[in-house]
Amino acid sequence: MGEIVRIAVNGATGRMGRALLELLRRDRRFALVAAITAPDAPEMGAPVAHGSQLCFSHDWSAIQPVDVVIDFSGPEGLASALAHCEAHGVALVVGTTGYGEDLAARLASSAARIPLLRSANFSLGVAVLARLLREASAALAEWDLEIVEAHHGRKEDAPSGTALLLGEVAAAARGTTLEARAVYAREGRTGPRQPGSIGFAVVRGGDIVGEHTAMLIGQGERLELSHRATDRSIFARGAIEAAYWLAGQPAGAYGLDAMLAERSSGR
Repeated sequence: MGEIVRIAVNGATGRMGRALLELLRRDRRFALVAAITAPDAPEMGAPVAHGSQLCFSHDWSAIQPVDVVIDFSGPEGLASALAHCEAHGVALVVGTTGYGEDLAARLASSAARIPLLRSANFSLGVAVLARLLREASAALAEWDLEIVEAHHGRKEDAPSGTALLLGEVAAAARGTTLEARAVYAREGRTGPRQPGSIGFAVVRGGDIVGEHTAMLIGQGERLELSHRATDRSIFARGAIEAAYWLAGQPAGAYGLDAMLAERSSGR
């Protein structure tokens, strides 16, 4: 797209929402037309930035025409954003996770009417890592695969969602599923490694933003594919790139891989 893209951020007062607003203020490709938040948010009605005429709002019906919405809210907020996008034919970038099967089904069906892109991780580097791992896992199908991830000490889930995503990509490339091949823990006399298994190792500590390494291990050689995040703003940057790309797409279900494939083809 060459014209200015009109964008709304849903979940605008959250950590990701704030990061998006900060980046959008400096990105001349976009015009920010709405910053949507929960009705009980302390920021409700306050200016989005010092001197800005745009204020935080919860009223979808009052927003100006918009080309694309980025959602990092929650299940309830996402449902509201989806309803607005469907009603007005607006593209929707979904970074919200943790919603139930009913909303997942709604999102899947809405892709027949609007452009919709979903991702659990908007790092463009991670998206490229997943593409490389898919190719390597298929080409080196007999090699052992271990996925090692490291995050800050406050992270509560393990393995990380990104590590699981990488495992799923590799398993699919080998014609199987992560459920069938994953090994999440090893302790004591575990016996020899089972051929075809996908092992996970987890590190937690300090302020590590996120590190993921896929180790493909053969006889006499090893291939390591790694990504290290040092700044959380990479996720907001990736979502903004996805929004700019998605605003020019026809209705359909997309992932970051579709955007990267178009970029790599030179179109």
